[in-house]
Amino acid sequence: MTERTTGGVQSVERAFELLDLMADAGGTQTLSELANRTELPPPTIHRLLRTLVGRGYVRQLPNRRYALGPRLIRLGDGANRQLGQIAEPYLADLVRTLQESANLAVLDGDMVLYVAQVPSPHSVRMFTEIGRRAHTHDTGVGKAILSQLDENTVRSIVTRVGMPRATEHSIGDPDQLLEHLKDIRRRGYSIDDNEQEIGVRCYAVPIPGAPTPTAVSVSGPQTRVDEAFGERAVPLLLSAAEAIGREMSRTA
Repeated sequence: MTERTTGGVQSVERAFELLDLMADAGGTQTLSELANRTELPPPTIHRLLRTLVGRGYVRQLPNRRYALGPRLIRLGDGANRQLGQIAEPYLADLVRTLQESANLAVLDGDMVLYVAQVPSPHSVRMFTEIGRRAHTHDTGVGKAILSQLDENTVRSIVTRVGMPRATEHSIGDPDQLLEHLKDIRRRGYSIDDNEQEIGVRCYAVPIPGAPTPTAVSVSGPQTRVDEAFGERAVPLLLSAAEAIGREMSRTA
Protein backbone atom coordinates (compact mmCIF):
# COMPACT_ATOMS: atom_id res chain seq x y z
CA MET A 1 0.00 0.00 0.00
CA THR A 2 1.48 3.34 -0.99
CA GLU A 3 1.73 6.28 1.37
CA ARG A 4 -0.90 8.95 0.75
CA THR A 5 0.12 12.60 0.59
CA THR A 6 -3.35 14.16 0.41
CA GLY A 7 -3.35 15.35 4.03
CA GLY A 8 -5.98 12.80 4.94
CA VAL A 9 -6.12 10.63 8.06
CA GLN A 10 -3.85 7.68 7.37
CA SER A 11 -5.87 5.08 9.28
CA VAL A 12 -9.03 6.06 7.41
CA GLU A 13 -7.25 5.86 4.06
CA ARG A 14 -5.89 2.43 4.96
CA ALA A 15 -9.31 1.17 6.03
CA PHE A 16 -10.90 2.30 2.78
CA GLU A 17 -8.10 0.74 0.77
CA LEU A 18 -8.71 -2.60 2.51
CA LEU A 19 -12.38 -2.33 1.57
CA ASP A 20 -11.40 -1.57 -2.04
CA LEU A 21 -9.08 -4.60 -2.13
CA MET A 22 -11.84 -6.84 -0.80
CA ALA A 23 -14.31 -5.50 -3.35
CA ASP A 24 -11.82 -6.02 -6.21
CA ALA A 25 -11.35 -9.63 -5.08
CA GLY A 26 -15.07 -10.39 -5.20
CA GLY A 27 -16.00 -9.38 -1.67
CA THR A 28 -13.97 -11.75 0.52
CA GLN A 29 -10.30 -12.08 1.53
CA THR A 30 -8.23 -13.67 4.25
CA LEU A 31 -5.94 -11.58 6.40
CA SER A 32 -2.89 -13.16 4.72
CA GLU A 33 -4.29 -12.42 1.24
CA LEU A 34 -4.74 -8.78 2.19
CA ALA A 35 -1.24 -8.68 3.67
CA ASN A 36 0.18 -10.01 0.39
CA ARG A 37 -1.49 -7.18 -1.52
CA THR A 38 -0.42 -4.32 0.77
CA GLU A 39 2.71 -3.06 2.51
CA LEU A 40 0.98 -3.11 5.90
CA PRO A 41 2.03 -5.59 8.60
CA PRO A 42 -0.62 -8.21 9.49
CA PRO A 43 -1.18 -6.80 13.02
CA THR A 44 -2.13 -3.42 11.53
CA ILE A 45 -4.48 -5.07 9.02
CA HIS A 46 -6.02 -7.14 11.80
CA ARG A 47 -6.61 -4.04 13.93
CA LEU A 48 -8.27 -2.21 11.05
CA LEU A 49 -10.42 -5.21 10.20
CA ARG A 50 -11.50 -5.57 13.81
CA THR A 51 -12.67 -1.94 13.79
CA LEU A 52 -14.53 -2.42 10.50
CA VAL A 53 -16.17 -5.59 11.81
CA GLY A 54 -17.29 -3.72 14.92
CA ARG A 55 -18.92 -1.05 12.74
CA GLY A 56 -20.62 -3.54 10.44
CA TYR A 57 -18.63 -2.63 7.32
CA VAL A 58 -16.85 -6.01 7.35
CA ARG A 59 -17.96 -9.36 8.73
CA GLN A 60 -15.91 -12.42 9.63
CA LEU A 61 -17.11 -15.69 8.13
CA PRO A 62 -17.02 -19.06 9.93
CA ASN A 63 -14.04 -20.08 7.79
CA ARG A 64 -12.13 -17.03 9.14
CA ARG A 65 -12.30 -15.14 5.85
CA TYR A 66 -13.36 -11.51 5.93
CA ALA A 67 -16.28 -10.32 3.79
CA LEU A 68 -17.81 -6.93 3.01
CA GLY A 69 -20.44 -6.19 5.63
CA PRO A 70 -24.14 -5.33 5.45
CA ARG A 71 -23.70 -1.72 6.54
CA LEU A 72 -22.05 -0.99 3.19
CA ILE A 73 -25.38 -1.77 1.52
CA ARG A 74 -26.94 1.29 3.16
CA LEU A 75 -24.13 3.50 1.90
CA GLY A 76 -24.33 1.95 -1.57
CA ASP A 77 -28.08 2.42 -1.75
CA GLY A 78 -27.70 6.09 -0.93
CA ALA A 79 -24.96 6.56 -3.52
CA ASN A 80 -26.95 4.71 -6.19
CA ARG A 81 -30.00 6.89 -5.53
CA GLN A 82 -27.85 9.96 -6.02
CA LEU A 83 -26.52 8.64 -9.33
CA GLY A 84 -30.08 7.95 -10.44
CA GLN A 85 -31.17 11.48 -9.56
CA ILE A 86 -28.27 12.96 -11.53
CA ALA A 87 -29.10 10.88 -14.60
CA GLU A 88 -32.90 11.13 -14.58
CA PRO A 89 -33.23 14.41 -16.55
CA TYR A 90 -31.00 13.02 -19.29
CA LEU A 91 -32.96 9.75 -19.36
CA ALA A 92 -36.15 11.76 -19.71
CA ASP A 93 -34.66 13.66 -22.67
CA LEU A 94 -33.78 10.36 -24.36
CA VAL A 95 -37.32 9.09 -23.87
CA ARG A 96 -38.85 12.29 -25.24
CA THR A 97 -36.72 12.02 -28.38
CA LEU A 98 -36.63 8.26 -28.94
CA GLN A 99 -39.93 7.21 -27.32
CA GLU A 100 -38.34 4.11 -25.75
CA SER A 101 -37.43 3.31 -22.14
CA ALA A 102 -34.10 4.66 -20.89
CA ASN A 103 -32.08 3.07 -18.08
CA LEU A 104 -29.04 3.71 -15.90
CA ALA A 105 -27.14 0.78 -14.37
CA VAL A 106 -23.98 0.36 -12.30
CA LEU A 107 -21.67 -2.55 -11.57
CA ASP A 108 -22.61 -3.87 -8.13
CA GLY A 109 -20.27 -6.66 -7.12
CA ASP A 110 -20.34 -9.05 -10.09
CA MET A 111 -23.78 -8.03 -11.39
CA VAL A 112 -25.36 -4.96 -12.93
CA LEU A 113 -27.79 -3.02 -10.77
CA TYR A 114 -30.48 -0.84 -12.35
CA VAL A 115 -30.59 2.45 -10.44
CA ALA A 116 -32.83 4.62 -12.64
CA GLN A 117 -35.37 4.31 -15.44
CA VAL A 118 -37.70 6.56 -17.35
CA PRO A 119 -40.32 4.41 -19.13
CA SER A 120 -41.47 4.71 -22.72
CA PRO A 121 -44.87 6.34 -23.34
CA HIS A 122 -45.88 3.36 -25.50
CA SER A 123 -48.36 0.92 -24.01
CA VAL A 124 -46.07 -1.92 -25.13
CA ARG A 125 -42.75 -1.01 -23.56
CA MET A 126 -39.80 -2.35 -21.61
CA PHE A 127 -39.97 -1.91 -17.85
CA THR A 128 -37.05 -2.67 -15.55
CA GLU A 129 -37.61 -2.44 -11.80
CA ILE A 130 -35.23 -0.12 -9.98
CA GLY A 131 -32.98 -2.28 -7.81
CA ARG A 132 -33.10 -5.25 -10.19
CA ARG A 133 -29.83 -7.09 -10.62
CA ALA A 134 -28.81 -8.88 -13.83
CA HIS A 135 -25.81 -10.62 -15.36
CA THR A 136 -23.28 -8.57 -17.24
CA HIS A 137 -22.68 -10.85 -20.22
CA ASP A 138 -26.18 -10.78 -21.76
CA THR A 139 -27.41 -7.23 -21.09
CA GLY A 140 -26.67 -4.09 -23.04
CA VAL A 141 -25.68 -2.13 -19.94
CA GLY A 142 -23.71 -5.09 -18.62
CA LYS A 143 -21.60 -5.44 -21.74
CA ALA A 144 -21.08 -1.67 -21.92
CA ILE A 145 -19.83 -1.82 -18.32
CA LEU A 146 -17.57 -4.82 -18.99
CA SER A 147 -16.03 -2.96 -21.93
CA GLN A 148 -14.53 -0.53 -19.39
CA LEU A 149 -12.73 -3.32 -17.49
CA ASP A 150 -9.54 -5.22 -18.22
CA GLU A 151 -9.59 -8.82 -19.44
CA ASN A 152 -8.60 -10.38 -16.12
CA THR A 153 -11.35 -8.55 -14.27
CA VAL A 154 -13.94 -9.62 -16.85
CA ARG A 155 -12.82 -13.26 -16.58
CA SER A 156 -12.99 -13.09 -12.79
CA ILE A 157 -16.53 -11.72 -12.86
CA VAL A 158 -17.98 -14.31 -15.24
CA THR A 159 -16.09 -17.11 -13.50
CA ARG A 160 -17.60 -16.22 -10.14
CA VAL A 161 -21.22 -15.81 -11.28
CA GLY A 162 -21.25 -17.95 -14.42
CA MET A 163 -22.65 -17.19 -17.85
CA PRO A 164 -26.16 -18.66 -17.97
CA ARG A 165 -27.75 -18.41 -21.40
CA ALA A 166 -31.14 -16.75 -21.04
CA THR A 167 -31.83 -17.26 -24.76
CA GLU A 168 -30.18 -19.02 -27.70
CA HIS A 169 -28.60 -15.67 -28.62
CA SER A 170 -26.79 -15.22 -25.28
CA ILE A 171 -23.00 -15.46 -25.16
CA GLY A 172 -22.00 -18.40 -22.99
CA ASP A 173 -18.22 -18.55 -23.44
CA PRO A 174 -15.68 -16.18 -21.81
CA ASP A 175 -13.38 -16.09 -24.84
CA GLN A 176 -16.27 -15.22 -27.14
CA LEU A 177 -17.34 -12.50 -24.70
CA LEU A 178 -13.86 -10.99 -24.65
CA GLU A 179 -13.78 -10.83 -28.45
CA HIS A 180 -17.24 -9.25 -28.40
CA LEU A 181 -16.04 -6.62 -25.93
CA LYS A 182 -13.26 -5.63 -28.34
CA ASP A 183 -15.94 -4.77 -30.90
CA ILE A 184 -17.86 -2.77 -28.30
CA ARG A 185 -14.76 -0.75 -27.38
CA ARG A 186 -14.03 -0.05 -31.04
CA ARG A 187 -17.53 1.19 -31.94
CA GLY A 188 -18.35 2.75 -28.54
CA TYR A 189 -21.64 1.04 -27.79
CA SER A 190 -23.14 -2.38 -27.04
CA ILE A 191 -26.29 -4.15 -28.19
CA ASP A 192 -28.42 -6.69 -26.37
CA ASP A 193 -29.99 -8.34 -29.39
CA ASN A 194 -32.54 -10.83 -28.03
CA GLU A 195 -29.90 -12.02 -25.55
CA GLN A 196 -31.77 -11.50 -22.30
CA GLU A 197 -35.30 -11.77 -23.64
CA ILE A 198 -36.59 -12.79 -27.06
CA GLY A 199 -38.20 -9.88 -28.89
CA VAL A 200 -36.26 -7.20 -27.00
CA ARG A 201 -33.34 -5.11 -28.22
CA CYS A 202 -31.23 -2.61 -26.29
CA TYR A 203 -28.50 -0.12 -27.16
CA ALA A 204 -26.13 0.97 -24.37
CA VAL A 205 -22.99 3.06 -23.86
CA PRO A 206 -20.60 3.41 -20.91
CA ILE A 207 -20.58 6.58 -18.81
CA PRO A 208 -17.10 8.18 -18.99
CA GLY A 209 -15.72 9.52 -15.74
CA ALA A 210 -18.35 7.86 -13.53
CA PRO A 211 -17.20 7.03 -9.97
CA THR A 212 -18.07 3.38 -10.56
CA PRO A 213 -18.51 1.46 -13.85
CA THR A 214 -21.84 2.75 -15.17
CA ALA A 215 -23.84 2.60 -18.41
CA VAL A 216 -26.93 4.20 -19.94
CA SER A 217 -29.27 2.44 -22.37
CA VAL A 218 -32.48 2.60 -24.34
CA SER A 219 -34.51 -0.55 -24.89
CA GLY A 220 -37.74 -1.69 -26.46
CA PRO A 221 -39.43 -4.26 -28.69
CA GLN A 222 -37.26 -5.26 -31.63
CA THR A 223 -40.08 -4.27 -33.98
CA ARG A 224 -39.39 -0.65 -33.06
CA VAL A 225 -35.77 -0.84 -31.87
CA ASP A 226 -34.21 -1.82 -35.19
CA GLU A 227 -31.00 -0.86 -37.00
CA ALA A 228 -32.42 2.48 -38.14
CA PHE A 229 -33.40 3.22 -34.54
CA GLY A 230 -29.86 2.41 -33.44
CA GLU A 231 -28.40 4.90 -35.93
CA ARG A 232 -30.52 7.62 -34.31
CA ALA A 233 -30.09 6.41 -30.74
CA VAL A 234 -26.34 5.88 -30.45
CA PRO A 235 -25.27 9.53 -30.98
CA LEU A 236 -27.92 10.63 -28.47
CA LEU A 237 -26.76 8.00 -25.96
CA LEU A 238 -23.13 9.05 -26.36
CA SER A 239 -24.07 12.70 -25.82
CA ALA A 240 -26.17 11.83 -22.75
CA ALA A 241 -23.36 9.66 -21.35
CA GLU A 242 -20.86 12.52 -21.68
CA ALA A 243 -23.25 14.92 -19.91
CA ILE A 244 -24.06 12.45 -17.13
CA GLY A 245 -20.34 11.73 -16.64
CA ARG A 246 -19.61 15.46 -16.29
CA GLU A 247 -22.41 15.85 -13.73
CA MET A 248 -21.15 12.87 -11.74
CA SER A 249 -17.59 14.23 -11.77
CA ARG A 250 -18.79 17.56 -10.40
CA THR A 251 -20.67 15.95 -7.53
CA ALA A 252 -18.06 13.28 -6.69
